[in-house]
Amino acid sequence: MTATGFRAALALAAIAASLPLAAPAQAQFSSGDAEAIRKLDIMLMVSSLRCRFGEDNFQADYARFSAKHLPALNAAYQSLHGDLARQYGAKRAKLMLDKISVSMANRYGQGHPWLDCAALKTTTRELADRPAGAELHVSAQHLLADRPSGAPMLAARK
Repeated sequence: MTATGFRAALALAAIAASLPLAAPAQAQFSSGDAEAIRKLDIMLMVSSLRCRFGEDNFQADYARFSAKHLPALNAAYQSLHGDLARQYGAKRAKLMLDKISVSMANRYGQGHPWLDCAALKTTTRELADRPAGAELHVSAQHLLADRPSGAPMLAARK
């Protein structure tokens, strides 16, 4: 795939990830937690696309993660959208969520700052094996950091 084709695929994935999905009524997340969970989902999706060729393809693990945690992912989206809509109006909230999605796709399209494809595969599998919604915001804060915090669950990039 050419670099232009890869960028186009990432842009389409980011747009698809920004589409709201119906979510059952759930407890509201804090604004920071909702944004972190949303960004975690986008980072994993984009990374799974980037790593899809070779032995560290983890698209199946990402699909399991997103299916298992769909209620929490949707609730985080709805919570974040609601917070932004109250602050800026519904139309502006949608634009801001799109901007977050594209920003994350661009940030991780060239790779995670400290996790390689093998570590992302292991991490995604571990997240998919957790109970639905289990402390995703904690994992998100760690995985979205610019450098590792020393948490034992993750292998650092070599």
